[in-house]
Amino acid sequence: MKKVFRALGLMSGTSLDGLDIADCSFTSVPEGWNFQINRAETYKYSDNWRIKLEGAKNLDAYSFALLHKEYGEFIGKKVLNFLDNQTAGIDLLASHGHTVFHQPDKKLTWQIGDMNSIYAITGIKTISDFRSLDVALGGQGAPLVPVGDRLLFADYDFCLNLGGFSNITYSTDGKTYAFDASPANLGLNYLMNKMGKEFDENGETGRTGVINPDLLAKLNLLPYYQLPPPKSLGREWMESEFIPVLEQSTISDVNKLRTIYEHIAVQIAKTITFKEKGKLLVTGGGAHNSFLIERIQSGTQHQVIVPDKKIIDFKEALIFALLGVLRLQNENNCLASVTGSSNDNSGGLVIG
Repeated sequence: MKKVFRALGLMSGTSLDGLDIADCSFTSVPEGWNFQINRAETYKYSDNWRIKLEGAKNLDAYSFALLHKEYGEFIGKKVLNFLDNQTAGIDLLASHGHTVFHQPDKKLTWQIGDMNSIYAITGIKTISDFRSLDVALGGQGAPLVPVGDRLLFADYDFCLNLGGFSNITYSTDGKTYAFDASPANLGLNYLMNKMGKEFDENGETGRTGVINPDLLAKLNLLPYYQLPPPKSLGREWMESEFIPVLEQSTISDVNKLRTIYEHIAVQIAKTITFKEKGKLLVTGGGAHNSFLIERIQSGTQHQVIVPDKKIIDFKEALIFALLGVLRLQNENNCLASVTGSSNDNSGGLVIG
C-alpha cells in the first residue's frame, strides 16, 4: 500500500461562499494518518455564479445538464489556476461538487460539477460523487466528514463544523456517530440577506437583537430535532420547515436573527450533554463568528477550541482529499453508524 499521498480536496458548501481548494499531504502511520495542508485558497463565487447555483434546482433537464458540465469546467480551470498549471506530483483530485438535491428518503442526492470535464481540463486523477453509493445503500449520504474526524482529529471528544448547517461528530463505545444538529450560516445569512448584507460579521447585528421566546420555542419544536440519528438536513428542509416558521413571526428581522443564534446554541448543546466535560473542536465559516462561539460556549461545560485559520476554513476540503485517498485505496470512507446505510462503504467514482 502506498504510504504518502499528495491530494487536492475541493469543497463547495451550501452557504455559497465559494470553491475551497486545499493541497494536502497524507502519510500513512500505524495509528491512522498524519496530514499537512500545504496551501489552500477559496475562490469566491461571482454574483453570476451564485445566481446560477442558487437557481439550479429550478432548471429544466437540458439546462441542468449544461450547468453540470459548465460547473465542472469552472472547477477544472480553478484547479489549474491554483496550481499555476504545475500538476506534476498530485496523486488525485477529490471534488465534492455543489449539492443541488439531497433527498435520501427518495434515495436521491445530486452534486453538480462534471468530473469528466474536471479531468479533461486538469489531467489529474479525479474522484467525485461521494454520496450516491451510500444513499443507494439506504443511508443519508451525509455527513461524510466523520471518517476524517476519526482518522485526523481523534484527540477531540467532539468535532463541530459550522457551515450552512451545524454538524457534530463524536465516538463512543468504539463507534463513530455524526449528524446535522441545526441550521447555521444558512439561517443567519437568510436574514442578513433580507437586511441587505451578505453575512453577520462577528455576530455584530445579532448581538443587538432580543431573543423571542415564542419563536425560539417553535424552532426548537420542529420535528427534525425529535428524530434519532442518523439524520441530515438539506436546502429542501430549510425551505419547507425552517423558513416558514421565521416568516410567520411578526417580530423584527434583528430579533429573529438573535433568536436563531440562541436556537443554534441550544440544539448543539443538546447533542453533547451526554459527556460532562471534554474538548469541542469548532471549524467552518461560523467559527469566525465570535458571537456564535460565545453562545455555543455559554450552553456547555466543554472546552470550546477554535483552531488556526487554515483548519477552520479548509477542514472539509482537507477531509475530502482524505476521502479520495481512502477511495483510491479501496478503504471505507463512509460509515454506516453515521449515515444509517446497510454497511460501511467506499464511495466515489474514479476517472484517470
